[in-house]
Amino acid sequence: MSIFKKKKKENQIARLWKIKKRTLDFILESAKSTFPNEFGGFLRVDQYKKDTINEIVIIPGTISGDSHAIFKFHMLPIDFSIVGTVHSHPSISFYPSDADIFLFRKYGKIHMIVAYPFTYNSWKAYDFNGNEIEIKVL
Repeated sequence: MSIFKKKKKENQIARLWKIKKRTLDFILESAKSTFPNEFGGFLRVDQYKKDTINEIVIIPGTISGDSHAIFKFHMLPIDFSIVGTVHSHPSISFYPSDADIFLFRKYGKIHMIVAYPFTYNSWKAYDFNGNEIEIKVL
């Protein structure tokens, strides 16, 4: 028997993600203001509460169109508190497309999609494989 405790791997523990209400409000208002184009940004967690999304990072040069938001990843700061992405769909569907799944697998642990009409009932969160997960609004 070892005197050292083994750390459980993160994928063995189901993490309960949280988002601050003001951050969700910012996402929804940003999606409304860019409609009919897509809005895109990155999710940043609190420095001390690493499971609580408290900020959105908008990177320079992001291109928004009616069916895409193109990120310039080379413009991302070196920041380990960025845990995923958020983008809007100008339609009523908040389900990820194949392109969305590709993005999810490329960058981050958690991803959000907000859909028209950009209300508290028109968004979902996903893991890096596109499986729906729950986020608690604080």
